[in-house]
Amino acid sequence: MRKRQSNRRNRSDRPVRVAGSITQSAWSPVTYATPPTAFLSADAVEAIHDTALHILEEIGMKVLSTDARTRFKAAGFTVNDSTEMVRFDRQGIEQAIATAPSSFPLHARNPERNLEIGGNNAVFSATGGPVYCMDLENGRRRGTYDEMCNFIRLVQSLNILHQEGGGGFEALDLPAETRHLDLLYAQATLLDKNWMPWNIGARQTMDCLEMAAIMLETDLEGLREKPIFTGVINTNSPLQLDIPMAEGLITLAEYGQAAVITPFTLSGAMAPVTLAGALAQQHAEAMASIALTQIVRPGAPVVYGGFTSNVDMKTGSPAFGTPEYVQAAQASGQLARHLNLPFRSSNVTTANTSDAQAAYESMMSLWGAMSGGANLIMHAAGWLGGGLTASFEKLILDAEMLQMMAAYNKPMEVDREALAMDAVRDVGPAGHYFGTAHTLARYESAFYSPLVSNWDNFDAWQQAGSTTAEQRANTIWKQLLAEYEQPPIDPGLDEALRAYRDRRKIEIPGRTA
Repeated sequence: MRKRQSNRRNRSDRPVRVAGSITQSAWSPVTYATPPTAFLSADAVEAIHDTALHILEEIGMKVLSTDARTRFKAAGFTVNDSTEMVRFDRQGIEQAIATAPSSFPLHARNPERNLEIGGNNAVFSATGGPVYCMDLENGRRRGTYDEMCNFIRLVQSLNILHQEGGGGFEALDLPAETRHLDLLYAQATLLDKNWMPWNIGARQTMDCLEMAAIMLETDLEGLREKPIFTGVINTNSPLQLDIPMAEGLITLAEYGQAAVITPFTLSGAMAPVTLAGALAQQHAEAMASIALTQIVRPGAPVVYGGFTSNVDMKTGSPAFGTPEYVQAAQASGQLARHLNLPFRSSNVTTANTSDAQAAYESMMSLWGAMSGGANLIMHAAGWLGGGLTASFEKLILDAEMLQMMAAYNKPMEVDREALAMDAVRDVGPAGHYFGTAHTLARYESAFYSPLVSNWDNFDAWQQAGSTTAEQRANTIWKQLLAEYEQPPIDPGLDEALRAYRDRRKIEIPGRTA
């Protein structure tokens, strides 16, 4: 008698049904199964790093913030206040960066949703920051607060998304001076996941920190030891750090929150037309800004962001999801690891609608990010139109791709039962495996179960309505939204968040009624 084969499988591998007939992957951290791609040789990485240091030594950065220049001067760097230029010696830069951690935790309202940034981890963050929203029926339009809240609800509902990206799009029906407060309230109450802040300037960043402290039931001092934010800091390429970004960086670092330093280096426009030159400039701008975080607070968490891509040389418009973008993402990962820092990349496309172009450019971008070992993948779901639009259908279509990437990174089981010698012996020549005990014990979780993809043959697909992937995504987001359940929140916390929001709306100058 042969030994009975085990029917046990890891239940976390099984898809979960969360809303009606919608099946999606279970919430789970993603860790890489393979080493990142080393697109550049070690010598090439060192050459780019050395060139970046020469840029900082010989040219420097224009730093518009007096506070930031004062801090650089106190740290021993050469500052010319009349020109607002700062030059950096390589020893000082490398010593400052060396105090930054290689990984750090991120907290959420629900401790089960806490994250780890760095190491072998990949965190998927939804898109954030576009001006417009878009869906299949209504097209592209100026987003409203209600629509933005619906986008946030979908981010909460999609298990594959680990982090909300800072508001899917602008709520343009609200006053510009205070709309960040309404966003913060929505993030704190509609999600139990981690979320990204608005950090343009010191005061806006402080509003984020104050509301996060309320949500986590701590104070600003407690927040210093409890990172919750990864706030994006874009240098104003080439070689400039402006006042709002410098203030946001300083405030984040002072309170122990992570700045995601991301130079906006478009090759051929704001950076040299050669990728090597663009990467050297990106690396220089990143190192100067990373050093500032450590001058403010040694050991403050920080992320090395890579966003280098090319432009369309016929129009000057940014191009994303290109071969150059993939090369730059993989190389940026190597440069981040050269500094022993976590790496941020993005899932981006220039396509203006959720069509085949959006699919292949996004898959190229996502492949570049993940093969580059990105620890934080921003705009992982929902981005369209070069970042001007957030799409409800694209959010779902990207979630499918993210689920597939996560499934790919699950290690392959290679043990006695997985090798299936008994099953091969039982079936023998010219048989089939559909009814074997080995198959029946595993059929529910043996393979990836899609969220959007239709695997029917043509006749079955036609009889079911001949729907496209975009149409199915439209149905899915509407069903997820209809069955969304708000994560429980203590009424006292909710009231405290409302009170802060309402008080600050009154205090902020320039607000409109």
